[in-house]
Amino acid sequence: MDRKCLAYCIVLLLFPLGWSGCRQNSDDHSSNGPSRAVGSEATAPSGLKASPSDQRRIIVAFGDSLTAGLGVAVDEAYPAVLERKIRESGYPYRVVNAGMSGETTAGGLRRIPWILQSRPEIVILELGANDGLRGLGIVQTKKNLADIIESLQREHIRVILAGMRMPPNYGKEYTEGFKKIFPELAARYRLTLIPFFLEGVAGQSSLNQADGIHPTAQGYQKIADNLWSRLEPLLIH
Repeated sequence: MDRKCLAYCIVLLLFPLGWSGCRQNSDDHSSNGPSRAVGSEATAPSGLKASPSDQRRIIVAFGDSLTAGLGVAVDEAYPAVLERKIRESGYPYRVVNAGMSGETTAGGLRRIPWILQSRPEIVILELGANDGLRGLGIVQTKKNLADIIESLQREHIRVILAGMRMPPNYGKEYTEGFKKIFPELAARYRLTLIPFFLEGVAGQSSLNQADGIHPTAQGYQKIADNLWSRLEPLLIH
């Protein structure tokens, strides 16, 4: 295994938040909003409800620590970078960061009523990695994601689905089955798909923090650039 592949596997094994964050069981999350995850630096996101004078449309970035921006400033996480790109392009949208360290698909499903409070037009769904790292069943992970997608689509919300992958040491059957979750759901529900959320970032030391897990500000810029090509066609002036 070459160095790049080894680094890639290490990043994928650990990236969502480190094992300290994973110790927080998502079963403890309530639909009233997230609490601080054990071992994380990310606080509960705010700003779900805009002020009456803010007429911008809403995009919710819904995910785990990769969305929350663990280890970087709030304005360096991808949701903030993406909002700047949107504003510079003249679109009337704001991006709400609804990422939470340690989140699983089960926890995300319970947070749906809270997410809907913002009345988003678009949700960028980045969940599933923590399920994989815990070795949770692929069938259940896929069902949870399907339930999240269906809940959002019932409210006429467009969903962009971010794909995730597991390292080879989880076994060929599991890694291939996990990888297939995302394109299969995207096809079933006719979603915009990001095949791999960390494309061009995973395994690149210059784009990851010292823990080798979470992107740096430059890494998040790359993620936002990757997202932009899929998001912009969905936006309206």
